[in-house]
Amino acid sequence: MSDEEMDVIDEDCELDENQGEPSTTNDVYLPGKPLEEGEELVCDESAYIMLHQAQTGAPCLSFDIIEDTLGDQRETYPLTAYIVAGTQAGQTHTNNVIVMKLSNLHSTKQDDDDDDDDDDEEESDDEDGGKNPRMSGALIKHQGCVNRIRSTNVNGKVLAATWSELGRVNIFDLTQQLQVVDNDQLLAKYKSENKANSITPLFTFSGHQKEGFGLDWCQTNPGVLASGDCNRDIHIWNMNENGSWHVDQRPLLGHTSSVEDLQWSPNERNVLASCSVDRSIRIWDTRAAPNKACMITADCAHESDVNVISWSKNEPFIVSGGDDGVLKIWDLRRFVDKTPVAIFKHHTAPVTSVEWHPTDSPVFSSAGADHQIVQWDLSVEKDDDDETDLKDVPPQLLFIHQGQNDIKELHWHKQLPGVLISTAHSGFNIFRTISV
Repeated sequence: MSDEEMDVIDEDCELDENQGEPSTTNDVYLPGKPLEEGEELVCDESAYIMLHQAQTGAPCLSFDIIEDTLGDQRETYPLTAYIVAGTQAGQTHTNNVIVMKLSNLHSTKQDDDDDDDDDDEEESDDEDGGKNPRMSGALIKHQGCVNRIRSTNVNGKVLAATWSELGRVNIFDLTQQLQVVDNDQLLAKYKSENKANSITPLFTFSGHQKEGFGLDWCQTNPGVLASGDCNRDIHIWNMNENGSWHVDQRPLLGHTSSVEDLQWSPNERNVLASCSVDRSIRIWDTRAAPNKACMITADCAHESDVNVISWSKNEPFIVSGGDDGVLKIWDLRRFVDKTPVAIFKHHTAPVTSVEWHPTDSPVFSSAGADHQIVQWDLSVEKDDDDETDLKDVPPQLLFIHQGQNDIKELHWHKQLPGVLISTAHSGFNIFRTISV
């Protein structure tokens, strides 16, 4: 992959496909609304605090945000973020894990204010790269497309687990890659010596009978991993004191079809949630024998495949998204009732990603194959006097972000308040809206 294939693209919003002039009216566009002849969609950058785009040579349909040491609650621009992603290239042998540093991420509003700066400041901007964002990437050769990738920190070391389309789950140490993306000289040497081809996994598990997508690290018990496959099996991993890995060969039994997503409880170190093509959501106690570990089941949780789940870190809620385009909120205190406390039908295609905001309890975000990212706030109540064109829109819907094609995954950045990163066939978006 060349440097040109890893360019960061800024300023152009893909909603403005025809490069037309922005409309002078304040009409509100909702997805699915037909456009009149001559009408076009134009991105309103005033709705964003920050908006950047990035592309890699092959699409990365799964990624994770790496926790860094730059501090928490960072709101001073420009921002820096580290992520790890896995490619889905056309040829199996050309796939990579990519450790990326996204830096010089300026505020969109700040960029607008700077239009009146004098020539001297513009010359200074040219010398130091100006407001152009940067992306540095270090590759690791990966066998097969990366179905899903998740990172964690164990004893100060950043690890990444990958689900390969070849049916194997790998664990990589990202220490070297994180060092080189911080230093241009080291990165140039890493590339010139073709280090990407010499990196091998710390451990590979080939015990799954098929490939899979379910993958999650336990945040309350470092070094514990769960992996679920398309053969309905879930395996629990543990890191030994000497750094080796033990995978329980006995899968958790309960699902009758492919396991699509896994989420460890943010508070209970032995409690795991899963969702499946069998339309169910299950809660497990991993201390029990595998055939008795399933504590609670919500059968027929959706009308079709349950694709994704997210477990709130602040409240006893799980949000689920399915092939039916529906989002459901489950209160774990009433999970035995098998009835969601809220249902939202906005997406017009399968929901592909959901995630709760890391600190703002009522807020979560969803993404779908309908090319939409939606921010939601459960604390908003319906206004019975609403007579606007938005009266049929759920009042909890805060913001709709578009411009990416076939969105696959999104994550809130825990250390950058309000910042969302998403990946799709068309590349990455890094943004913060005025709503969150």
